Amino acid sequence: MTFKPSMTFINLPVKDLKKSMSFFEQIGFSFNMQFTDDNAACMVINDHTFSMLLTEAHFKNFTSKEIVDATRQTESLISLAVESREQVDAIVEKAIAAGGSLASDPRDYGFMYQVGFQDLDGHIWEVFYMEQGGN
Repeated sequence: MTFKPSMTFINLPVKDLKKSMSFFEQIGFSFNMQFTDDNAACMVINDHTFSMLLTEAHFKNFTSKEIVDATRQTESLISLAVESREQVDAIVEKAIAAGGSLASDPRDYGFMYQVGFQDLDGHIWEVFYMEQGGN
């Protein structure tokens, strides 16, 4: 049997939920308010992928491990494919204007172009465009 989840939820701890929501709204993301409250916000990435932004206190309810300080350590790289090189640059520019920072310089591999940014809590988001039929 093949394992094919129907939805993906990326759970991220955040220090200030309202500031994080504002940051991602400025980039162009929306939130499903049905699953958003003072402890968590359901950010819509696409029809089947979401990021649950959880206050650190609420996040601790789901793990016995220490929460990583993503401003000093990398716990994951979240990669998002977009429709063009221009869209990569536009999203990263919006992230930086909203208070984020550059995580990596642009990398051009010919068939793929990517740039990374850090959100307000230091989580790294890689935005990339890959040509169809690329190597």
